Amino acid sequence: MSADPRPGQSSLQRRSAARTAVVWHALRDVLETRYADRPAAVVDIGGGTGGLAVRVAELGHQVVVVDPSPDALAILARRADESGVADRVSGRQGDLGTLSDLVPDGGTDVVLCHGVLEIVEDPAAALAALAAALRPGGTLSLLVNQRHAAVVTRAMAGHFTAARSLLESGSVGPATGPAAGGATNRRFTADEITAVLDDAGFDPEAMHAVRVFVDLVPSSLVDLEPGAAQALVELERAVATRPEYLALATQIHTLATRRGASG
Repeated sequence: MSADPRPGQSSLQRRSAARTAVVWHALRDVLETRYADRPAAVVDIGGGTGGLAVRVAELGHQVVVVDPSPDALAILARRADESGVADRVSGRQGDLGTLSDLVPDGGTDVVLCHGVLEIVEDPAAALAALAAALRPGGTLSLLVNQRHAAVVTRAMAGHFTAARSLLESGSVGPATGPAAGGATNRRFTADEITAVLDDAGFDPEAMHAVRVFVDLVPSSLVDLEPGAAQALVELERAVATRPEYLALATQIHTLATRRGASG
């Protein structure tokens, strides 16, 4: 799916495009500017069915998707084949705990970790595993759910006790899914992400506010007004790099570099 709304897309597709546009444009810029002369070696942790991995492969890069679900990896293989990039996408069953057995240490240019850090048992250990996979100077694309927006969402729905609990604990209860392993479903603030990345040996380069408006705007407004979907994407991109919007965003996307000389 394109990262921008297109004529003929369904309402669900247009809204999905608006949700992913900021992350995709930031990631594509990294891939096109830093790896213009050669394919990047990319690892997508928890990449599932390959919605992002296939798009990266379509730019000419080699992508390894690590995911615990064999069903998701089967869909990934089919999607890569249908998109003509089966030779550039491979799926390997596993998770962060087995990452060192699946990809060589220091052999990856770019690691994608989107929607995973919230559900692992130990975020610091998870980031250490990602750092080990990356070459010095390599790039981490990290996408996490942001706490303050989640507090507001729960309060607006009338779940005041849950909002207060999330505000104070940073979690929304046990995580679910094959990668969770009984871990807590966390939400992070921008300061917390900066601190945990620094401890893991990463230097954050850019932090983006993701889904500031798209989760709040009624679908009817996006669907009925001509050009509204594209205008919404442009608005999301306009505020993405403004730090004052980080606390309003549903998610935070961070691009960070593993410390050490590249080579």
